[in-house]
Amino acid sequence: MRNATRPFGRTLAAMITPFTPSGELDVPGTAALARHLIDDQGLDGLVVNGTTGESPTTTDAEKTQVIEAVVEAVGDRAHIIAGASTYDTRHSVRLAQEAQKTGAHGLLLVTPYYSKPTQAGIAAHFETIADATDLPVMLYDIPPRSVIGIDDATYERIARHEHIIAVKDATGDLAKAHRVRLATGLAYYCGVDELNLAAYATGQVGLVSVVAHLLGKQINTMFDAYDAGDTARASALNDRMLPAVNALMGHGPGVAAVKSGLAAQGLPAGAPRLPLLPVEPEHAERIAARIADLKEA
Repeated sequence: MRNATRPFGRTLAAMITPFTPSGELDVPGTAALARHLIDDQGLDGLVVNGTTGESPTTTDAEKTQVIEAVVEAVGDRAHIIAGASTYDTRHSVRLAQEAQKTGAHGLLLVTPYYSKPTQAGIAAHFETIADATDLPVMLYDIPPRSVIGIDDATYERIARHEHIIAVKDATGDLAKAHRVRLATGLAYYCGVDELNLAAYATGQVGLVSVVAHLLGKQINTMFDAYDAGDTARASALNDRMLPAVNALMGHGPGVAAVKSGLAAQGLPAGAPRLPLLPVEPEHAERIAARIADLKEA
């Protein structure tokens, strides 16, 4: 069993993909946003081309452009993890190989969605992609979206693969995460923003966060307090962030909400691509107000 350190740092954003007003990929905006997240929000890494990056609606060529822009902008001072899996294993292998060629530092591999493979099929999917490159792999377990999750026995099998070292856990099941982490030594990263502090307190090493686009500094301060043994302050900071987290994550797709919050601050974002829609004006106002409240607190 390996030792679960922080192989990708502590705080990572599941980065949105900025688009132009006409809906095209905003390459300069992608680079500028990456610099903002690392240099201003203080994050350790970026996960690009995930679902928050609207991977279902970006082309393979656009995915490569995103990796190129982000690696060039911040790749010398941040962990760059590329989403590289779909429900098609052969396509996923090509995405993974292109990500390595383009300079990504690691891969995020999500459980195959919609087709509902067996646990043996899930394991074979992950192992086949992991075999295709030399990059370290973070698995992404999100049964609310993929329908099927990763069983304990499957984790124990795939954790033996030398490239599979971490999990982005979006199950919401802290007991299972704790159990699997202890059994496998995989490094766990929280993927449910409402549970960030709770997950950290049970031994998860960090997070891959949507709200970190706008709350990265506050999250780092919260984790610093916890690491220093000031659990009361960490809890108070977590409570203070909750209204902003709820505004961003509790009223529809998080990508649309975060894009609204970024745009309100003059940062690159653009509208999401269909079938996602921009947030309604009243929701945009609520998001901006909750972020402003947090900054003034």
